[in-house]
Amino acid sequence: MKDVPNIFGSMVFNDAMMKDWLPKETYTVLKQTIAEGKQLDSSIANIVATAMKNWAVENGATHFTHWFQPLTGATAEKHDSFISVTGDGSVIMELSGKSLVKGESDASSFPSGGLRATFEARGYTAWDPTSYAFIKDETLYIPTAFCSYNGDALDKKTPLLRSMEAVDKQAKRVLSLFGEADVSRVQATVGAEQEYFLIDRSVYDKRPDLIQCGRTLFGANPPKSREIGDHYYGAIKPRVFAFMEELDRELWKLGVTAKTEHNEAAPAQHELALIFSSANIATDHNQLTMELMRSVAARHGLVCLLHEKPFAGVNGSGKHNNWSLATNTGVNLLKPGATPSNNARFLLFLCAVIAAVDEYQDLLRLCVASAGNDQRLGGSEAPPAIISIFLGDELTHVLDAIENETMHEDKGKSRMEIGATVLPYLLKDTTDRNRTSPFAFTGDKFEFRMAGSSLSISDPNTVLNTIVAEVLSGFADTLEQSSDFVKDLGDLIRSTISKHKRIIFDGNNYSDEWEKEAAARGLLNLRTTVDALPYLLAEKNIELFTKHRVFTESELRSRYEILMDGYCNTVQAEAATLVDLTRKRVIPAVFDYIRRVAWTADCVLKFNDFQNVDLSMELEEATLTALSKLKSSLSKHLGALEEACARNAGPNGADDKDVTACARFCCDVILPRMDALRADIDKLETVVGAEDWPFPTYAEIFSSVR
Repeated sequence: MKDVPNIFGSMVFNDAMMKDWLPKETYTVLKQTIAEGKQLDSSIANIVATAMKNWAVENGATHFTHWFQPLTGATAEKHDSFISVTGDGSVIMELSGKSLVKGESDASSFPSGGLRATFEARGYTAWDPTSYAFIKDETLYIPTAFCSYNGDALDKKTPLLRSMEAVDKQAKRVLSLFGEADVSRVQATVGAEQEYFLIDRSVYDKRPDLIQCGRTLFGANPPKSREIGDHYYGAIKPRVFAFMEELDRELWKLGVTAKTEHNEAAPAQHELALIFSSANIATDHNQLTMELMRSVAARHGLVCLLHEKPFAGVNGSGKHNNWSLATNTGVNLLKPGATPSNNARFLLFLCAVIAAVDEYQDLLRLCVASAGNDQRLGGSEAPPAIISIFLGDELTHVLDAIENETMHEDKGKSRMEIGATVLPYLLKDTTDRNRTSPFAFTGDKFEFRMAGSSLSISDPNTVLNTIVAEVLSGFADTLEQSSDFVKDLGDLIRSTISKHKRIIFDGNNYSDEWEKEAAARGLLNLRTTVDALPYLLAEKNIELFTKHRVFTESELRSRYEILMDGYCNTVQAEAATLVDLTRKRVIPAVFDYIRRVAWTADCVLKFNDFQNVDLSMELEEATLTALSKLKSSLSKHLGALEEACARNAGPNGADDKDVTACARFCCDVILPRMDALRADIDKLETVVGAEDWPFPTYAEIFSSVR
C-alpha cells in the first residue's frame, strides 16, 4: 500500500481539510477552540457546517449523524439526510449550524439509572469540536456528547472531557510553580492496545452461546492450546493477514493510527495497537476500531470476538490503556530523562500518580468491572484484582534513596553483548518489564492492563485523570504556600513516597504469596464486580468527583444502578441460555449416544449368543457407566440452576426490589451453579462421540481459520 500517506485521514474533516475548506478567520477561531479547549463561538457554526457538508457531499456522503457513546458502552447514531426541500419542490443539500452543534435524541430508551423516567424522553447531543468529524458508509459522523433535558451526562464522553479539564487545570497550577508559565494546556494522552479473537463464521453460527452471550458457556479444553507457544508472534495466516490489511486501510482513512499488529498468546487471538493521541480522541478511535473489526471480519467470512473470556481455560482478551500527560509545548511530564533522580518535576508528577493509585485503588478496580472481565481478571494471562504499581529497579531505587536521604547514581542504559559477533550490541534498558502488573511504568507512561477488551476506555481514563487531578490539587495547595520551594518540594516528594510506597510491587502479581502480602499491606482485593461497584458511592469518591465537577452525585448513583443492572442482565441471560442449550441440545445428544452405545452392546451380546463366543463388552459397559453418572450429575446441576434462575427472576425476586441484591445473588448463587453444570457438560463432550456432539469443539473453533 504505497498510497498510505494519501489515504490517511482522507475521510476526516481534520486540520488540513478545515484549512482548505474554511475561511481563514473561521479556521483560526475553530483551531483556537480545539487547541485551548475553549467554548465554541456560535457565530461561526453556520460557516463550519456549510463547509463540512460541502466536503462530505464531495466525498460521497448523503447523510449525517450525531455519533455518541451512551452508557451501554457501545456507540449510537441516528441518520438524517442532507436533503432540504425548496419552495419549488426541488431539494438542496444542506447542513445548518444548529444541526451541527445540537441534535435531539430519545433519552428514555438508553440506560439512565433513574435520571430519566420513561415519559421524560428529551435528550440532546452536542458537537465535540475537539474530535474530528469523519465519513463512514456514505454518512458524515459528527462526534458528540449526550445529555438529558436537565443537563445530566448520559454518555461516557462528557465525564471524560470534564476530567481532562480537571487534570489540565491542576497540572498547570503545579507547572507554574516550576516557572513554566508558557504551558497553556496539559493533556492526558492515551495509546490503546486492543486484543481480540478471530474465528470462522461457520463455526460461530453453530455455537448459540457465542451468538447470544459473546462467550462459550461450555467447552472442554482442546488437546493443544497455548502450551507449545507457537501462536504468540507467530506467522500470520493468510486470511488473518488479509483481514488486518483491510482493517488497517479502513482505519487509516478515518485517521486512526493503527500501528502494531501480531498474533497473541492464545490460539486465534490477535492484537492491534494505536499510536498515542489525546484521551478523548483515543477513546473515539478505540470505539471505531472495535466497530470496524467486526464489520471487516464479516467481509472475510470471519467473526471478531471482543468478549473478555470467550473460551474458558484459554487466555482472555484485555485492553492495555497506556496513559501519560503532555504539555502543549511538547513535554511528556512522565518522561524521566537521563537523570531521573535530579528531575524534580518528573518525580513530583510520578509521586502524584503513585499517591492517586494508592488512595483510589477502589476506583481503578471498579472502572474496569464487568461480568465479562470477572471471567478474566486473576487468570494466568491477566492481572489480579489487586491494584499495584510496577516501577522497575531504577525508579524503585531512586525513590528508596529519596525516602532514606541517601545518594543514588543514575547509571543510564548499559551496553549489552548478545554473544555473536555478527549481531550489533544493544543498549539495555535500566529496568525490565513486568507483564503481571496491573499498572506498570513503561519508560514514559503508565500501562493500565486491567481493562477488558470490550470496555470503553473512557471509564478508566476518566478515573485516572480525576484522581491525578485531585493529588496535583493537594500538591499545588501545599507548594503555593511555600516560603522555601526547593526544601518544601523535597519534603513533599519524600513524604509522599513514605506514605504510599505500599502500592509499589515489582514482583510476580500472579503468585499466592503476593495475595497474602497485599492483604498485609492493606491493599484491596475486590475479586468481582459486585464486590467493587459499591465503592463508587463511597463518601470520599462522591466528594472527589463532585469537587472536580466530573460527575454530580446523581450521575454517580445512576451509573451504579446501570452497572449493577447490566451485571444482573448479563448473568441472567447467560444462565437462561445455558439452561436452554442443555435441555434442547446437550441432553438429546447424550440420549442419542447412550442409545447407540447400548445398541452396540446389545448387538455384541446377541453375537456372543449366536456364535457361542465371549467378545468383551468392557468398553461399552465403561462408557455407559460414565454416561449414566454424568447424566445424573447433569440432571442435578441443571435443576439447581433452573431453581436459582426462577428464584431470582420471579414476581418476588431480588431483581424486582434491589439491583444490588440481584447482583449478589447472581454472583454467589447463579454463577457457581453455572460452573457446576458446565463441568458436567465439558466431561460429556469428552465421552460422547464426535458425530453426536451438537457443537463445534474448542479445537475445531481454533483451527477454523486456516
